[in-house]
Amino acid sequence: MIDHLSASQINLYLQCGLKYKYQYLDQLPKPFRSSALVFGSALHSTLEWFHQQRMSGSTVTLEKLYQIFDADWYSQRIDAEIHFKEGEKEMNLLNMGREMLTIYLQQEHHKVKGCEIPFTVPLVSSTTGDELGIALLGFFDLIEEDGTIVEFKTSAIALSASDIDSRLQLSAYSYAYQLLYRKPSKGIRVVDFVKAKKPKIVAIETERTKSDHLGFLHTAQEVLHGIKSNVFVPRQGFWCKECEYSDICPMTKGKKAMMTAESLSVAV
Repeated sequence: MIDHLSASQINLYLQCGLKYKYQYLDQLPKPFRSSALVFGSALHSTLEWFHQQRMSGSTVTLEKLYQIFDADWYSQRIDAEIHFKEGEKEMNLLNMGREMLTIYLQQEHHKVKGCEIPFTVPLVSSTTGDELGIALLGFFDLIEEDGTIVEFKTSAIALSASDIDSRLQLSAYSYAYQLLYRKPSKGIRVVDFVKAKKPKIVAIETERTKSDHLGFLHTAQEVLHGIKSNVFVPRQGFWCKECEYSDICPMTKGKKAMMTAESLSVAV
C-alpha cells in the first residue's frame, strides 16, 4: 500500500485522514493550489537557489532573487489554477515576497554545508526498537556548518515558541539527523516569514531530545497502523476552506449543496 512516510504525510493524516487518502492513496488530481502553498513553494525555491549560490562562492543580487521568485511563481501558475483568499491580490503577494527577500538578503548568514538535503531513514518501534518495515523520507531545508538544522516557514501570524516546541515535523527531522550523522544536531532554528501588513522574519530556536524522538516514533507507528487498517477519519476545521477536495468530501459536500439551494430559492 505504502512504502514510505514523511512528516508532512503524518501531519496530514492526523489533521484529516480522508484528505490523506484522497491525496496519497487515491492520488486524486487537485483542481487548484492555494495561494499560501504557491507562496511558500516559490519562497523555498528562491532560498534554496540563494544558498546554493553562496556555497559555490557566487555573488547574489537582489534583482536576481526577485527573478527566481517570480519565475517559480509563474511556473506554478501555468501548472495549476491558484485560489486566492478573499481580499487577496496576486501582485500584493508578489510584492510581499520581494520585500521578504530584501529583508533576508540583508541579514547575517552562517556558513552552510547543504540545502534541500534529502534523507531516507528507517522508522522503528518506539517500544522495541525494531524496524517497522517502512522508511521516513524528507528534506532538510538547510544544515549549517555547526550542525544546526534550519527550517523555513511562512505564516499569516508569527509562530510562537510553544508552537515550534511542539511541532512533530521538527522531532522527525531531529531523529533523521541523528541517524544520518550519528550524533545529535546542534539545535533547530525555524525561520518564520510572516505575511503581515508589514512583512517580517522571525527566527526561533528549539531543540529535541530522545524523549521527543520516541514520541514522534510512537505517533508514526500509530499512523501507520491506521493507514494499514484503512482508517481514514475526516476532520473539519479551518483547513477545510482551502481544501482541494471539498467538492467531493462528505463533510462539506452536503453543506455546499444546501447553500446552493438556499441561494437559488432567494433568487427565485
